[in-house]
Amino acid sequence: MSKRNSQAAKSAARERIRAQQEAERRREKRKRGAIVAGAIVGVLAIAGGVGYAVMQSNAPSKWEEAADAKVVAPANTSGEDGTTVTIGKSDTKNTVHLYEDPRCPGCAAMEQSIGSAVDKGMKDGDYKLSFTIGTFLDNNLSGEGSKNALSALGAALDVSTDAFLEYKTALYSAKYHPSESTDDFAKDEYLIKVANTVDALKGNKKFKSAVEKGKFDPWALKMSDAFQSAEGVESTPTIKINDKVVETPKTPDAWKATLKKAGVTK
Repeated sequence: MSKRNSQAAKSAARERIRAQQEAERRREKRKRGAIVAGAIVGVLAIAGGVGYAVMQSNAPSKWEEAADAKVVAPANTSGEDGTTVTIGKSDTKNTVHLYEDPRCPGCAAMEQSIGSAVDKGMKDGDYKLSFTIGTFLDNNLSGEGSKNALSALGAALDVSTDAFLEYKTALYSAKYHPSESTDDFAKDEYLIKVANTVDALKGNKKFKSAVEKGKFDPWALKMSDAFQSAEGVESTPTIKINDKVVETPKTPDAWKATLKKAGVTK
């Protein structure tokens, strides 16, 4: 092997090593760049997620929005914001006023025991029926079932007074009224399920839309305010006959006796 050939071989070897080292440096540079880019993307994603979470936590709730929204009163109401609900013959001098909360177990018990008798007296013309419905149990028990059910009752009232009465009966029924420990009325699908047992509401697209869109949510809050300001009402259910609080009867016969004592019937 000539000396010239040996030097060329060494030079070639050194060149190969240099090329390999340069290629390795380029690979490491690309790798570091990819890591940095990934880290930046990750940071941005986390920041975006945190920002979205903060925005969501600061966003007003459905009921906070309803409190500031324009009130749409259901049909068959009167008074300021439609918070007066009176059903029956307008020329009837006597008024039976019921104060209830949709989640109230006592209200459910009253409806199941004397509800039909109370409705019958109104239909017979013995008295008008008036309703003021509260939502204080949402605060006491946590949740929003009372407000949501009240809004749905407004949607039923917008259909007709009969639909309102029948729907109220269904919501308070032993089959559908939830226990205090649950908040089933907070679910629109549950309220619509119960409504499908009422002929006037079954498959009623107008009613369903009103419930799902919360059309009467602002009205429900105004009705709840009216309940809070009602005089002499400390709990639910409360019954007033001609503005006087009476003890809640437990049976239809006791209801008849209450009406007679109040001078409504003979």
